[in-house]
Amino acid sequence: MVDIWKAIIIGIVEGLTEFLPVSSTGHIDLVQSFIHMSQSADFKYMFNYVIQLGAIMAVVFLYFNKLNPLAPSKSASEKKATWTLWLKVIIAVIPSVIIGLPLNDWMDKHLQTNPVIATTLIVYGVLFIIIERYNKNRRPVVNSLADISIQLALFIGLFQALSIIPGTSRSGATILGAILLGASRYVATEFSFFLAIPTMFGVSILKMGKFFAQGNTFSLDQTVVLAVGFFVSMLVAWVTIKWLLKFVQGHDFTGFGWYRIALGIVVLLTIFL
Repeated sequence: MVDIWKAIIIGIVEGLTEFLPVSSTGHIDLVQSFIHMSQSADFKYMFNYVIQLGAIMAVVFLYFNKLNPLAPSKSASEKKATWTLWLKVIIAVIPSVIIGLPLNDWMDKHLQTNPVIATTLIVYGVLFIIIERYNKNRRPVVNSLADISIQLALFIGLFQALSIIPGTSRSGATILGAILLGASRYVATEFSFFLAIPTMFGVSILKMGKFFAQGNTFSLDQTVVLAVGFFVSMLVAWVTIKWLLKFVQGHDFTGFGWYRIALGIVVLLTIFL
């Protein structure tokens, strides 16, 4: 029963931070330094990734019609545009597959540490502040998803590949890259949401497959804990996505940059105190 409450807390943190450019990994690691589930290390490792899939399902439900190329309500041209959008998303995911897949286990083993997470939190926080100041007098040239070219999608995907370094933030790297490449904050944010779908589906399947390949199985207790974390993450992410889309229409990401720096300092303090 205690682990269910802990799963709720971790699910809330995941749902709040998965799509904000603040690093869900950094937040979950920080929370789990105070909250310890009485589960095996293999289960907790897999749990942290699978609840991210819960957050991704919020995107699927919120954008189901927009992302469904077979929706009967769409005209032929709208269906074609949806297929084209999916093509751009798949192309943007390719760098993460090529770069991230071979390095995933190595990164988790050697870089999933508080000093690395604190460093990337601070570095990307500074970058957000610098880029938003640089971007202040620039007008975006990509103001809709249709304006994203195949080449631009690939470049945005290269930025997403940077998120294999813990603490970077997948959404943070993708949004930052898209803004640098000329996208409006709204378009950068939405495209980041869509990239998360195949990316996190793939990662979750990979981690769950590894869990079972190591001879593990789910007990009833673990199934409940995982389900609770998954659904809490999905519900909280739903609210967070809707809030973020409204936020970016009138604000920049400078505040998130300062927040990342502050959080990075907090993580460093947990190391040395």
